[in-house]
Amino acid sequence: METFLSGEIEKDGASKTCSYCEEEGKTFSVDQIADSVGIILGDFFRRTDYDHETAPRRGEPLQKIISELTETMDNTFAEDVRYVLAERAASEREGGLEDDSFGPDARYAREGFVDTGDLESDWWRFERSLKTETRFFNKHAESILAYIFEGIDRYSTISRRPIVVEAGPGTSLEKLYRAREFQSERELRDAMKHPDLKVGPPPTTSAVAGRMNPTGVAVFYGATDPEVALAEVRPPVGCKVLVGCFEVIRPLRLLDLAALKDLHDDNGSFFDDAYRSRLKRAQFLRGLCWRISRPVMPNDQPIEYLPTQAIADFLATAECPPLPLDGIVYPSVQAGYQGPFERSNRFTLGGSRKENFNVVLFHKAARVQSLDQGADVSVSDNSLVFFPESHLNDGPDVQYTVSVRSAEHSLPVDNAQDDAALKFSSLQVHCVKAVKFDTVSSSVSRFSAPEQDKEG
Repeated sequence: METFLSGEIEKDGASKTCSYCEEEGKTFSVDQIADSVGIILGDFFRRTDYDHETAPRRGEPLQKIISELTETMDNTFAEDVRYVLAERAASEREGGLEDDSFGPDARYAREGFVDTGDLESDWWRFERSLKTETRFFNKHAESILAYIFEGIDRYSTISRRPIVVEAGPGTSLEKLYRAREFQSERELRDAMKHPDLKVGPPPTTSAVAGRMNPTGVAVFYGATDPEVALAEVRPPVGCKVLVGCFEVIRPLRLLDLAALKDLHDDNGSFFDDAYRSRLKRAQFLRGLCWRISRPVMPNDQPIEYLPTQAIADFLATAECPPLPLDGIVYPSVQAGYQGPFERSNRFTLGGSRKENFNVVLFHKAARVQSLDQGADVSVSDNSLVFFPESHLNDGPDVQYTVSVRSAEHSLPVDNAQDDAALKFSSLQVHCVKAVKFDTVSSSVSRFSAPEQDKEG
C-alpha cells in the first residue's frame, strides 16, 4: 500500500479484518479510498480512450492506474475501486445520459498540467469583487491572496533559481533605471537640476494610479536596463527622455515573477491533501507572471489595474512569511516579453542575457536620498540657441552640463538617518527620433455573400 495512504489508514482507520488479505488491523473502506482516487483522477489525469479510433492507444487501463496510485498488486481491490467510481457516476447521470468514465475499457494518462479550475474560479471572484463590489477591506480578496502566496519562498525551480531575490550592495541588482519623457526644454532642464525629485518617484500629491499603485501612493517604477526603462515610458517622436540610474543602497527583498514559470513540482503523495494543494498552487503560480504583467489597454487601466494594485498592497503589508516584501521583478511587455506559452531566450536574473525586466519598489522602499538641498543648480549646453518656453533643442548631439554650487549658508545634507533605499547615480538624455513596432500581421478577407432565397 502507498506509504502516505498506509499512514492515514493506520491513523484514522477502523479496526477490522481486511477483506483482501484477511488480516486484523486498521482499515479503510473501498468507498473511502474511491473518494481520494476520484479526486486524483479528476485533477491530475485525463481520459484518453476518447481519442480517434485510428490514433495510437494512449494511456493505461483505469484498473492499472488505480493499482499504481495505491501501490497494490491486488487486481481485485483495484477493480472494486473502479466499480465504486462507476456506480457513483451511473447514479449521477441525468436524463439517461451515458457515462462510462470509469468503465472497464476506460484508459487514463497523467496530464502535463494540474487542473486548477477551483483556483481559476477563486481568482475570477477575486477580480470581480474588486472591480464591482468592495475595493477596501475586501476580506475575500485577502483570503485568496493569502492562500496563493502562502510559503511562496519554499517553492523550488527547475534551474534552482530563487523565487525571492535580493537587491542592493553586492547583489546582481545594485542599480535600477527610471525614465521620464519631456516635451518642453524648461521642464527637461528643471528635471536635470533635481533628478532625485523629477526623475525619481513623484511625491504622493502627484502620484497617479499605475499597474502596482493607486492614486496618491508613490512607488518606484524602474527597470534593470536603461533601454527597458526608455521603452516603458512610450515616448512620442520629438520629445526627450531622461533616464536616471539609481543605486540600491540597502538590502531589499523582491518577488521574481518570472521565476514562477520555472517552478518544480516536489515529490509527494497524491493522497495527501496538502501535497495536491501545493501542486495546484504551483500550476496557478506558473501563469501568475502573465496575469500581472500582461498588456492592458489605456482605456481599461482604471479597472484592470485594480487586481494588480491589490496584489502589490498585499505583498507589501502582509505578515505571513516570506512577506512583507519590498517590491516585484517582472518581465517588460514593452521590451518584448513573449508571454507564458511562448519560447523566450531572454535574460533571467543571474544570467548573462539582456535584461528585459521591470522592477517596482513599493512605497516603503521607493524613497531616493535627497540631493543638493539648498544648492544653486544651473544647466547649460553647447547649442547656439536656447528656447526656454516650449521648444526642445534639436539634435541628439546637444551636450548638457549641470553646475552645482552650495549655497553660502546652506546646511550639509545629512543622510545618516535617512531610510531611503535609493541614491541618484547618473543621468542620460535621449532624443527620440523614431519609434519601431514589433507586430504580428494577419490578412482580412472580404467577399460578397450570395443572396438568400426568399420564401413564398
